Amino acid sequence: MSTNTPPITPPSWLGLDAGGTQTRWALAGASGQLLQQGSVAALSGLQLHDPAGRAVMAQTLAALSTACGPVQGVVAGVTGLDAEQGPQLCQLLAQALQLDLSAVRAMNDIELACHAAFAPGEGYVVYAGTGSIAAFIDTQGTLHRAGGRGAVIDDAGGGHWIAREALRHVWRAEDKSPGAWRQSPLAQRLFEHMGGSDWAHTRQWVYGATRGELGTLALAVAQAAPDDAAALNILQAAGRELARLAHAMSARHGPRPLALAGRVFDLHPAVRAALQQALPAGTALQQLQEPAHCAAARIAAREAGAATAARATSTRNPG
Repeated sequence: MSTNTPPITPPSWLGLDAGGTQTRWALAGASGQLLQQGSVAALSGLQLHDPAGRAVMAQTLAALSTACGPVQGVVAGVTGLDAEQGPQLCQLLAQALQLDLSAVRAMNDIELACHAAFAPGEGYVVYAGTGSIAAFIDTQGTLHRAGGRGAVIDDAGGGHWIAREALRHVWRAEDKSPGAWRQSPLAQRLFEHMGGSDWAHTRQWVYGATRGELGTLALAVAQAAPDDAAALNILQAAGRELARLAHAMSARHGPRPLALAGRVFDLHPAVRAALQQALPAGTALQQLQEPAHCAAARIAAREAGAATAARATSTRNPG
């Protein structure tokens, strides 16, 4: 007679990269090897400001816990998270994942990207997802930033900005010549994405969409770029706006290598090409070597290993 013994699940550590469109997660083993990846709904520090937002966040964290299973620790990078909100988010993560609070670390998404790209003091990161921001962590561990002011004030070069610029172009053309959209690949792609071509439909879709959902229209802009000069110009303008963020960091802290992160750089080669053209000649430029959620999982596993080693050393050498 044989018995079925459940398989032993190896210990794993969770990494999160939460943006305005989705929250991507990854699990890493003790040696840093990636075990599993997935995604759940978007998370934002802005959700912590009111009870309704916290309720939505709790639902997303519950779905995350179900998807990834038991973990030993987590490192999370979350868009819109202010430093003073960190303890509150850590508490929610600890509860959802059934972890001790000491096993949870939360930061904003650009800080996570900096840790994933460079050692402190080494280089800058320009991040362009739904929004846009540049950042630098100095040798003392202080985070310096430029941009990241949100879509109402700026976020130029991000997905939301690209979508807004495209919609503005299309509807100004309609103001001048109703029906112009039929000769515009950009308008046709946007309307296909939204599911309708009249103003009433655009208005309902745009003003009913979340910030992240509106940012997905940037995909339609990229699809139109091979056939539409206006779409290509918008993507090139996005690249120049992102270069402006890099210039701001260099003016404050001197020339350093630059890493690019975020899904806007995957939209179309024109974004990176325009950014690079706007930078000083010889600027060292690289793409983030791995997705931020994967880097976060490896960081969580590495920090847990370092903590274990430190405790062992302390036990061997008391006092």
